[in-house]
Amino acid sequence: MSVMEHLKELRFRLGVIIAAVMLGFILCTFVPLPLPGVNPNDVIMTPVKGWTTIASEVVRIIVAPVKGSVQAIQPGETLFTYFKIALLTGAAFAMPVIVYQIMQFVLPALLPHERRYLYLLLPGVCISFVIGAGFAYLFLLPAMVNFLLSFGKDIVEIKWSFSEYLDLFGTVIFWMGVVFEMPLIIYFLTKLGIVSAKRLAGFRRYMFVLAFVMGAFITPTPDPFNQALVSLPIYLLYELGILMARIF
Repeated sequence: MSVMEHLKELRFRLGVIIAAVMLGFILCTFVPLPLPGVNPNDVIMTPVKGWTTIASEVVRIIVAPVKGSVQAIQPGETLFTYFKIALLTGAAFAMPVIVYQIMQFVLPALLPHERRYLYLLLPGVCISFVIGAGFAYLFLLPAMVNFLLSFGKDIVEIKWSFSEYLDLFGTVIFWMGVVFEMPLIIYFLTKLGIVSAKRLAGFRRYMFVLAFVMGAFITPTPDPFNQALVSLPIYLLYELGILMARIF
């Protein structure tokens, strides 16, 4: 293909991705769901009174760890943050389409054995990301939130901005999801011959230090417990990636 043909192909793929994300955004924001057991006061926005939407449920899940400790301090902050969450949720629902379009654009440039590894890698990457995000939500985020909300609470009233909390939540969830993909990425790189398990094993001491640097970057809290809660899994995932490269 010529350069112009590649650009046309890229434009088509990007158009499909944008359309899928916008469709996901509309479905998450405006399609009402009759979800039993939901408190109507916890539904931030819905077209049908007494019902809920996917975006409203995502907001409820996000705010659950800090309910009562977040507030809107700017005009329209709740509205804009809600639509931001709806857009990100729509992108998550559109992820199969996004991955498929990326694969269709990249596959012609890969060799047969590289394609085989890619087919094996993609499902595992998605599952690993979900596991990492679940780990962050269930274990890391509660510990982090409890520390931040309790530090100095007897002297200062602690109330967080809704949009700022969303940025914190998204940073922790996203980067822990990415970190949990490390074993599969290491395995894929070794199978392509870019790196070797023996060479990676030689970098253990450096990776141990780097894991704590990454932990300090991901966690906004300075306490060693929360940093260790992030850093130790990073290092263990690195070791898991080396083990997978050697066994498989």
